[in-house]
Amino acid sequence: RFGAVMCCCGPCAMYRRSALALLLDQYETQFFRGKPSDFGEDRHLTILMLKAGFRTEYVPDAIAATVVPDSLGPYLRQQLRWARSTFRDTFLALRLLPELDRYLTLDVVGQNLGPLLLALSSLAALAQFVIGGSVAWWTVLTIAAMTMVRCSVAAFRARDMRFLGFSLHTPINIFLL
Repeated sequence: RFGAVMCCCGPCAMYRRSALALLLDQYETQFFRGKPSDFGEDRHLTILMLKAGFRTEYVPDAIAATVVPDSLGPYLRQQLRWARSTFRDTFLALRLLPELDRYLTLDVVGQNLGPLLLALSSLAALAQFVIGGSVAWWTVLTIAAMTMVRCSVAAFRARDMRFLGFSLHTPINIFLL
């Protein structure tokens, strides 16, 4: 719906052999800030594909099996690893954004600025509660608006109300991460 997928998730992704062969050297020698990198390989490969001019697509009826965390500790480590790869590979994706759908630009910016703004808003709410015994209505409204704007734009563009469900990710970020 948006012309590209910014991260083709590892166990669910399929690539043309010819496309992968063109990018294999770049993919196998990932570096970040001069050091070898061994995390976020699925996002990195997706961005390499997009930079090379290939398309990435979501296939809603595809079926894949994978192992997922079954307790809080491994889940939090997974989320931290994913966040690191998101921040790192955003630098690779910045030059792509003008060529892609505007929603993808909003999504990439939101994935990077959103957690920072969410953390600042949460800290401000916590400080208000500790100092004054309550939280200002505008703090809660700001936190809700940050997630609803992004999810609403996706729902509108995709013409699919299920995108609004992603707004549940914000409380998960606030209370777990």
